[in-house]
Order: sequence, then structure tokens, then C-alpha cells
Amino acid sequence: IGHLQTNKVKDVVGKVELIQSVDSIKLAKEISKQSLKQNIITNILLEVNIGNEESKSGFLVNEVLENLKEISKIEGVFVRGLMTIPPICENYEKNRAYFKEMYNLFLDIQGKKIDNSSMELLSMGMSDDFEVAIEEGANIVRVGTALFGKRFYSL
Repeated sequence: IGHLQTNKVKDVVGKVELIQSVDSIKLAKEISKQSLKQNIITNILLEVNIGNEESKSGFLVNEVLENLKEISKIEGVFVRGLMTIPPICENYEKNRAYFKEMYNLFLDIQGKKIDNSSMELLSMGMSDDFEVAIEEGANIVRVGTALFGKRFYSL
């Protein structure tokens, strides 16, 4: 669906199994606030800006661990893993390096056994590059375009 804005969190919490695009501590705190109101724990994935792209949200690779440690202390959320969207390219084989880097980050953090996180889910790969993502360790892929077709937006 894309980036979740903090003002929309109240409409999402309690209605979804997992929020994949948590890209800031501010967003995690808002998810916590809405989760605690409903007396639930919301599962989240931290979004990683693996390509260091200015046009994309997410934590930079070197920021993930410190932010995970802070978010893991927030009540009402449980960090289940990481997600990423690599830079757009025509040859999807080029994404392999990003997926490898993401998988290595995932394994490194998984080995640290941080409280209130499980590091069991790695979401990477979409309709055009999911095969490469799976080969490099993804256990969640997002294939909406393959299932439902290209979406068209009007202004």
C-alpha cells in the first residue's frame, strides 16, 4: 500500500496482521499508542532503505540496529523482522546485491537476540523481482501487480 502516515495509524491498527513499512520511531510510537488503546500488540517490520535513496523512506542500513533497540522498548508493538524495496532497475538481477546485503543485515540482527523482536520475517521482492529475492533469503514477497495487474492513478 505504501508509506503509512501517522494520522492513518488509527484506521489500520487492529485490522491488519502485520505492518510492513515502519520507517521511524515516531511511527512506531503512534502504532504503540493506538495498539495500547485496543489492548493489543501490533506486529511490525522495520523498513530499510537499502539503496540509500532520497526518494524512499526507511532506516539506512547503519541506523537499523540502534533504531530497532529503541523501538523494541516501546509497548504495544513487536518487531517481527525487516522489509525493503531496492532501487528500480530494468535488469532485476542487479537487485541481487541489495537482497544479499539485506539478508546479511537480517542474519546479523537475528543473531543479537534483541528483546521484543524475533527477526523471523524478511520481506523483499515484488512482482518483477521476487524470484531473485527468494533465492537471496526473502520469506515474504509482495506480488500484488502480478495478481491484480498494474494500478493506474489519476490526479
